[in-house]
Amino acid sequence: MRILLFCCYFLSLFTNHVTAQNKQNKKSKLPNIIYIYADDLGYGELGSYGQKKIKTPHLDRMAKEGMRFTEHYTGTPVCAPARAMLMLGLHGGHVPIRGNYELGGFKDEEERGQKPLPDQAFTVAELLKKKGYATALTGKWGLGMGDTEGTPTNQGFDYYYGYLDQKQAHNLYPSHLWENNVWDTLSQAWFNVHVKLDPKTATKADFDAFKGQDYAPQKMTDKALKFIDRSKDGPFFLYMPYSLPHVSLQAPEKYIEQYKGLFNEEPYYGQQGYAPTQYPFSTYAAMITFLDAQVGVVMDKIKALGLDENTIIMFSSDNGTTFNGGVDAKYFNSVGDLRGLKMDVYEGGIREPFIVRWPGKIKPNSTSEHISAQYDLMATLAEITGQPTPPTDGISFLPELLGKKNKQQKHEYLYFEYPEKGGQLAIRMGKWKGVKVDLKKNPDNPWQLFDLEADRNETQDIAKKYPHILSRMDAIVKKEHVESDVKNWQFVDKVIAANEK
Repeated sequence: MRILLFCCYFLSLFTNHVTAQNKQNKKSKLPNIIYIYADDLGYGELGSYGQKKIKTPHLDRMAKEGMRFTEHYTGTPVCAPARAMLMLGLHGGHVPIRGNYELGGFKDEEERGQKPLPDQAFTVAELLKKKGYATALTGKWGLGMGDTEGTPTNQGFDYYYGYLDQKQAHNLYPSHLWENNVWDTLSQAWFNVHVKLDPKTATKADFDAFKGQDYAPQKMTDKALKFIDRSKDGPFFLYMPYSLPHVSLQAPEKYIEQYKGLFNEEPYYGQQGYAPTQYPFSTYAAMITFLDAQVGVVMDKIKALGLDENTIIMFSSDNGTTFNGGVDAKYFNSVGDLRGLKMDVYEGGIREPFIVRWPGKIKPNSTSEHISAQYDLMATLAEITGQPTPPTDGISFLPELLGKKNKQQKHEYLYFEYPEKGGQLAIRMGKWKGVKVDLKKNPDNPWQLFDLEADRNETQDIAKKYPHILSRMDAIVKKEHVESDVKNWQFVDKVIAANEK
């Protein structure tokens, strides 16, 4: 009997030790990380950011369960360089990709993608792999084809599925997507989305010609869920750069039906590029609601697998709302009355929605006014995973997420350098925002200066009142700019020279 009691005692000690060890392991386990990236979604196109006409219940729930940032910025106001800055943690003066450097054409046989990331680039996926993360990309890459150094499998991703070429992503019913450098044939043949219809003769059949069976964003979600299933023992990093709501205006019919009759809309015949559609407002709203539904599917999947409290989900967009393809940003108040759209360094082009959900760590229904940028992601993930921060232009916003505002480092300034649309510069420095435009033709163009606390929408240029601030901004440009080796992206050196005359 004594021996039995003795054995039971040590069995109890062992069981308690194992239980405590399991609790400690669970407590110290690295979190799964999911980053969902919209394409051309404006600051004001989610319900939690003031949208009234488009339904986004799942993202609104995510905001209620997490933290909503109000002063978060993309690195630049257009697709490829924004994605490069997100992946590399570098701003526009240092990143190797600074514009949409297009290669090839739109046809399948002409597909060559964009200028690829170089071999020496170090991505957030590579950072996380150093800590044992399984890594995947499902969506639009735009940073190199499968036969280049920029392909995702050369940049830290174990698995990818989606578009490699941004031009192919103009059609949400493409003939194919790519899965780890292998062509995946979809149900529809290739068709040209950049065809105009004649308003006098266009029929329903003409509009229906721009529809297909396999909707690329749905395929991306399906592949993402499979990756989550096979990686559920963790840790995993899933980057989900959807091609929504970037034009062409195309969406599953059941989502369009939710909006038909709600808007005063006329058919779009392709006069501003991209696919024609009978219901442009309804289709645009449907694309955002479909994207929102995918976020809901992912959140539900994580919860069903019991991963909720150990998974960080982030959501943002690469730049502001577009100006073409049948999209009417004014009608939907898409950038929330901010000035500018996609391809502008004014607030409407670069200030983005940013929502982060991490149950048990982030205070629910919280709002942050911390001034941050997408190139902060590298530093943030390094701190989350306990790694030294690689060379970066960002700072970690982890203290802000955890409610430790007294420990949150602040940016002295955010720097924006954009060589397209005439050449543009912008600097956010506290409440001050400086903007220079049309610099390729006129490198001596002056700063416009705005006080964002008093003039959020950048309507009053007060540059003449604050010459000392403009001098400080000139010094920042000189400090932060490193010349690109791409001729079309070279304009800032001339600006610096003009300032020094």
